[in-house]
Amino acid sequence: MQMVRVAPLVTLALALCAGCTQPPASSSTANGFRVEAGSDATPASGRLLIFIEDAKSAEGVSKDGKVTEVDADIMAPNKVTVVGKEASHLVPGQGVDVYADAITYPQPFSQLPPGDYYVQAVLDPDHSYNYTGRGEGDVVSDVVKVHLPSSAETSLKLTSVLPKTDRWALPPSATQETRDALTEARKHVEDIDFASPSLAAFWGRPVTMRGFVLLPPGYDAKGSTTYPVVYFTHGFGGGLDHFANGIAHTWQSMSKGEMPPMIWVYLDESSPTGTHEFADSVNNGPWGKALTEELIPQLESTYRMDAKPSGRFLNGHSSGGWATLWLQTRYPKVFGGTWSTSPDPSDFHDFTGVDLYAPHANMYRKADGSAYPLVRDKGQVIATVQQYSQLERVFGSYGGQMSSFDWVFSPRGADGRPQPMYNRDTGDVNAEVVDYWRDHYDIAHRLQAEWPQLAPDLDGKIHLIVGTADTFYLDGAAHRLKDVLDGLHAHSDIRFLPNKTHFDLYVVGNDRTALLKQISWEMYAVARPQSTLKKAAAP
Repeated sequence: MQMVRVAPLVTLALALCAGCTQPPASSSTANGFRVEAGSDATPASGRLLIFIEDAKSAEGVSKDGKVTEVDADIMAPNKVTVVGKEASHLVPGQGVDVYADAITYPQPFSQLPPGDYYVQAVLDPDHSYNYTGRGEGDVVSDVVKVHLPSSAETSLKLTSVLPKTDRWALPPSATQETRDALTEARKHVEDIDFASPSLAAFWGRPVTMRGFVLLPPGYDAKGSTTYPVVYFTHGFGGGLDHFANGIAHTWQSMSKGEMPPMIWVYLDESSPTGTHEFADSVNNGPWGKALTEELIPQLESTYRMDAKPSGRFLNGHSSGGWATLWLQTRYPKVFGGTWSTSPDPSDFHDFTGVDLYAPHANMYRKADGSAYPLVRDKGQVIATVQQYSQLERVFGSYGGQMSSFDWVFSPRGADGRPQPMYNRDTGDVNAEVVDYWRDHYDIAHRLQAEWPQLAPDLDGKIHLIVGTADTFYLDGAAHRLKDVLDGLHAHSDIRFLPNKTHFDLYVVGNDRTALLKQISWEMYAVARPQSTLKKAAAP
């Protein structure tokens, strides 16, 4: 479906006012918003989001007391009130009214206590806020300080269109050595822009598989030397704009002998519905088939790749960790091993702490009524499953992490959309949908049920690494997967790194890619068991 974008000169007027047309009877003077397209606006549609933050809170973390942005933060889910509503085909002379009954998190904005607040509005034309947050093409207003409740009209103009980001930009913390490495690496990077026949057949339109190929130092397209290949994919929120740092560090490490010479294929698994995770899904399409039967053969006919299972490896983190674990277990004859780090749940008896198979399972509440946590940091619960889910719903009906799971794992409903695994209001789990999840995507269940058939091609190929303090409680499912594999007497390599979180798993000392270097040498030992090549000693 083609999204309507907003022209750079768009001007929208947002009024927080007493004079909104036909307000509901319960609406107070401070509880109405009106969005109007200015005379220079191009017709636009999208998700209208309004962010409201207590002034003292915002000023407390601002620079020099100046608040330039109001946005949600999952590490502080109740700090900002977020209002969401679809804005359809905004044109000059017409407006969108948003009243107190609009979908809001964490509470209706009409219930905000009296006081000073900072307000900012965003129009998200392509409904990507749930996945990437504020980004390219979104139209934002200046931040305005208001006192609520108030009968005074407050206008916000959404005049700033966020620019396109440079996908090769490195974070400000990157060293000059890393920047130089990226400059050199880009000379050895080639784009993947592959039109998949099977995905086109599923969607009824062209679908492109995208990514990058990083060739190692010394690569000669006309030579006889072939190289092992690592197929890497990102986690939730990632995409083509998030590979630059990894490419720079991998090139730098291979150039210095800290990683062996291999071809790295960086695969984009983002989609409008979230991450498709290279699963063959009734909702997203046959991404696993497209990768293994179409893209990989095309790459192997183009580059000097080993083109055999012992030279094809998988690596990914978080949702990318689940994707690579899934690909290895679903296509064991294709790949020689996966090194999946902090993967999304591989055993649905522990879906970020929730046993989906328990009678009357609920994603929000335990049997004793206490809340299921979802995000933790240094032993402290930061957010619950309910907070995360309901904030995601305000941002939009698709593209978020929880809805992404539905798009990958769920059967298709009568309305053509995936059936939700749980009710976003109550947290109640749909047992019939869970049965479908189990039969198709519970990796531990599949291994246990089909191990005799899978073992000849899969035994010894599963490597999983996770921290014992994983930010999203993903170590729980990893323990269950290990128990299943151990019970099958399978050869597997599942490591639990003490006190490591979701975000520092790869760090050792000052080296933020230490684990990746270790993983690369473990892969190379499989592909080149007789090689005398060893990791270069650190200077």
